[in-house]
Amino acid sequence: MKKHSIIPAATVLICSAAGIRTNAQLSLSAQLRTRTELRDGQGSPLPTGAAPAFFTSQRTRLNVGYNMYRLKFGVTLQDVRVWGQDVSTINRTTTADNNSLLLHEAWAEILLTDTIVKNKALSLKIGRQELVYDDQRLIGNLDWLQQGRRHDAAVLKYETKGWMVHLAAAFNQNKENVSGTIYNSTPAGNYTSSTNGGTMYKSMQFLYVGKKLKNGNASFLFFTDQFSKYSTDSVNNKTYQQGSWGRATTGFYVNNTFNKVGVTGSAYYQFGKTATSQKLSAVLLSAFAQYGFSKKINAGVGVDYTSGGSKGTTSNTFDPLYGTPHKFWGLMDYFYAANPFGKGGLTDYYLKAKYKASDKFSLATDLHQFSSATSIGTGDNKKNFGQELDITGSYTLTKQIGIEAGYAHFFATPLLTSATIKNVTNGKTSANWAYVMINIKPDFLFK
Repeated sequence: MKKHSIIPAATVLICSAAGIRTNAQLSLSAQLRTRTELRDGQGSPLPTGAAPAFFTSQRTRLNVGYNMYRLKFGVTLQDVRVWGQDVSTINRTTTADNNSLLLHEAWAEILLTDTIVKNKALSLKIGRQELVYDDQRLIGNLDWLQQGRRHDAAVLKYETKGWMVHLAAAFNQNKENVSGTIYNSTPAGNYTSSTNGGTMYKSMQFLYVGKKLKNGNASFLFFTDQFSKYSTDSVNNKTYQQGSWGRATTGFYVNNTFNKVGVTGSAYYQFGKTATSQKLSAVLLSAFAQYGFSKKINAGVGVDYTSGGSKGTTSNTFDPLYGTPHKFWGLMDYFYAANPFGKGGLTDYYLKAKYKASDKFSLATDLHQFSSATSIGTGDNKKNFGQELDITGSYTLTKQIGIEAGYAHFFATPLLTSATIKNVTNGKTSANWAYVMINIKPDFLFK
């Protein structure tokens, strides 16, 4: 089962058997991650004749954790910017959307059961925090993006040796109102609200039940999020109102290894109403099998299906919530990464292989065949979006310093660049993307 600890250097609370004497621990860690990218059609194909982009972005984080008797506390201060975004002296003209210094995390976890009880724990974690569950397909911290993803929420946790039950809730407001609870679901800031580029939820709740297996884990999720009601005028300006439209997503996940074969699968159903009040009935299905040929080489094959289209007034388009799409639907981020591609859903057949040369160096390659889940085009090209090849290599220089590089190429079809999908006039039939990332994560421990 995945750990849900956020501070990399956080350590376990030390208590005496009597529960009276305690050793409080303060952990301090940091991260400086630079990523230099060459984008020649990343996110969406470029029009013919458009020049590639080249830049370096940087994430800087300072993590502070404090553990004492029946209390854990964590704060993460984060700054994200592109090299050259600001002038070399004080810049007083930067827009609000470019103010990249923010409080990424600020949470406290209260241990409701005594820490000397080792086989079970009941705790309440409140504040700004990352949410990471299972393979992060639906709920993840989106760590690939420099800004990441976090939620302002409360999570009640009950965990034993073999089980974990989490119950969470959040309620968003734009300010300290005098009356009413109307919420503007497009709050200020350059931040993607959901995986599919949707609006921010007004409130959300979820129940997560996980069970440890011999070589893996299984889980059940029931997730609901509510979106502000609104009306539009003749020029499509929104006026937010009291009340909300509710959406629910529920299903199962399993991951286990049998001898040399690893199997991962999930199935989710989504219903209720969308953020635009449309009735919803959609599904996500995924399956992946991997074989370990040796300690150094493994390979696997899988398929993902997210429904799309509509029947009458009911939308069948599945939204993968608040996950980490970069892990699943190609490094080029064409699908479910705040880059719209129509509402026809997605079918992804893929091959994955990884070679671990040593504890310090590994090489991975993925090959995807992307198609629309519903027929959109005409003639012989009704579903095919194209193929993507991804190659990445990582090298660990020291425990605190890692280097990663990657290259991706997309072989696009005319359907992908058409007006109903990416809407790129005279789009290129191929796209490239390359990056080099240096990740430095020093940590210190004070007692």
